[in-house]
Amino acid sequence: MKLHVTNDTAEWYKSEFDLQTPARLRYYVRYGFGGHIPGFSLGVRVDTPNEMYTSYQVDGLTFFIEAKDAWYFEEKDLFVKLNKAKNEPEFSYE
Repeated sequence: MKLHVTNDTAEWYKSEFDLQTPARLRYYVRYGFGGHIPGFSLGVRVDTPNEMYTSYQVDGLTFFIEAKDAWYFEEKDLFVKLNKAKNEPEFSYE
């Protein structure tokens, strides 16, 4: 499993979360609508890694996924791109 985050998406997170670099953002699995597995979706929060499964660094930010959430991404790579029309991150699993 690989994680990819575009530069413009990193800039969006910096602005929305009012982040100073360096900073770490965790993608985590939660109950909800819109994920690639029915009943689950992704959340994001500023956090400190405990048992990092994978990470991606861009523009002073480290995006990461914890080992306990690895099941959600099995055999998939996560691509996070900025949807400019909606001005929000968009997730794709490939």
